[in-house]
Amino acid sequence: MKIRLLILLSLGVYMFCFSYTIPEQYQKKNDPLWNTWQNETLADSTRLESLKEFIWKRYLFRQPDSAFYFAQQQYDFAEERGLKRFMANALDVQGISFSIRRQNDNALIHYQKALKIFEEADDKQGIADCLSHIGTVYSDRDNNLEALDYHLRSLKHSEDINYLKGISRASGNIGLIYRNSKDYDKAIEYYNKALLISEKLGDERTIGNSYFNIGVAHRKSGDLEKAIENFQEASEIQERIGDRFSLANTINSIGNVYLKQEEYDEALKYYKRSIRINEEINNVGGTLNAINNIGDIYLLKEQYRKAITNYNKSAVIAKELGEIDKQYDAYSSLYVAYKNLGNEDQALYYLEKTIIAKDSLNEVDTAKKLQQHEFDKERLQDSLQNEEAKLKTEMAHQAEVRKKEKNKNLALGAGIFFLLVSGGLYGRWRYTKKAKAVIEKEKDRSENLLLNILPAEVAEELKEKGEAEAQDFDMVSILFSDFKGFTGMSEKMTAKDLVANINECFKAFDATMQKYNIEKIKTIGDAYMAAGGLPVKTNDSVKNTVLAALEMQDFIIKLHKEKETKGEHAFEMRVGIHTGPVVAGIVGVKKFQYDIWGDTVNTASRMESHGEIGKVNISEDTYNYIKDEPEFIFESRGKIEAKGKGEVEMYFVSLK
Repeated sequence: MKIRLLILLSLGVYMFCFSYTIPEQYQKKNDPLWNTWQNETLADSTRLESLKEFIWKRYLFRQPDSAFYFAQQQYDFAEERGLKRFMANALDVQGISFSIRRQNDNALIHYQKALKIFEEADDKQGIADCLSHIGTVYSDRDNNLEALDYHLRSLKHSEDINYLKGISRASGNIGLIYRNSKDYDKAIEYYNKALLISEKLGDERTIGNSYFNIGVAHRKSGDLEKAIENFQEASEIQERIGDRFSLANTINSIGNVYLKQEEYDEALKYYKRSIRINEEINNVGGTLNAINNIGDIYLLKEQYRKAITNYNKSAVIAKELGEIDKQYDAYSSLYVAYKNLGNEDQALYYLEKTIIAKDSLNEVDTAKKLQQHEFDKERLQDSLQNEEAKLKTEMAHQAEVRKKEKNKNLALGAGIFFLLVSGGLYGRWRYTKKAKAVIEKEKDRSENLLLNILPAEVAEELKEKGEAEAQDFDMVSILFSDFKGFTGMSEKMTAKDLVANINECFKAFDATMQKYNIEKIKTIGDAYMAAGGLPVKTNDSVKNTVLAALEMQDFIIKLHKEKETKGEHAFEMRVGIHTGPVVAGIVGVKKFQYDIWGDTVNTASRMESHGEIGKVNISEDTYNYIKDEPEFIFESRGKIEAKGKGEVEMYFVSLK
């Protein structure tokens, strides 16, 4: 996040560490809320209530950065006078301003500070509001269990004080959890509950949000007509009350429906309107979504240059926001666009950027899973320690009882005592054994997860040293594969069928890699990359890589014939191999992703792109390593011009 320090000493303005815009409008004298805030003869609470309303009604959903500025004024004034409720409210508003700008980390920091002060002041309504806002942040992070916990707590606080607005909001948020779980009927049920309460209250902002949420649920369930109806209801309300942030989101969602209906011109109209509104309120995240959607339309319409223009814009914004998933979307789409234009250099460039972005996404996901495993193990260990402590306390207590009653029924008491201790020890022993088994199981899961993304040797080095050094390899055979007409075929197949087909192929490829001891490096879209001869050097790595490539082609050829017979879509494939030096290691610092670099990788990619369907194309270097192997037949292709490489000697290889 860019830090901007504004030091205006002559005006006595505060210094902030967050970027915001100081609005010119705030000095207008004809605004009754502002005038009340400025009136120093009124009670502090009256003035602060007026400032709070001023922020909510004039700025929060129109200019969230300006709302942050005013909220800071509210916080400083309230802190000086010890008015905790207004301090907490100001922090909560600043959290909302960050949420609107999709800066969730900053939002969460402010919400948590606000919650602590609300709890100190025993402000149940403030607690309910703040819990709801925190839950929304976790929903945005796809942490539905944590989000549900906060929303249920918010609902309980709201019900305790009959806070109808809070009950309505909590119902809507619980509906969101069901929507994320794809239980759309249950989601709509909760959204309708929220809508009913909001209509009783006459709360138009929440009414608009409820219609929007119902529209999203209908869109995801496939009922596009009802989705449009509800989105239109929402947009009319949001337009009327000036909720520009929500309006931009709703307009974008209407565009999504038209996109799904393949009404591209209508979708474009709504996306462009969404961009205009988002730019007015400085909602960069909303602008990013709409620009990316426009790129999708031009890609579908095969207007590749227009698509590239929009994807380049979205890539820049996504990088500024740190949105790795959006960077991945933009780069992968740019790869497809340039590939369709026949610009191999740019396609390769964006393929590499796509791979890096995907690796980053995998690293984040893996880190989360590993952290969760570690957390689970720590909880089990803590539980075990607690049980052992309880056992020691119990034994000490029993010893004290025995000492006090040693002169009364000594024999009977001692017998009972030892029986209890024995039973207790046996129970604790069973618990300890069970807990240790669970811990061991969790450890195995963590080990397997690590081995699933790193070679065993690298994983072992990482565990022992906490890091793994990059290595130079003199002779590694790089294999690239790519499906013919993937983009065109993807337009003819449903997303489910497309993924199922790719998965069927890649599962077979994975098995082949394991069979020939080849290291799978990564996949992206329809491309598959593997390397023979690392992380452990072997004498037969070149031969095994070629055998693996031929087995891959054989699988695809047979699968294509089988599916053609059934009238189904099937892939055809090119495969290329080049052998040479590479550098291999883990990408970044403390990141769990194995990767390779070097000109050998680029040359191998050229072998694939200059190959032919159903064949394995190899470079002269690879040919020289295996030319004397008796099981292979070679077909010289002569020197072929490869972009960026000049003329390169190539060979087709097959089995006798």
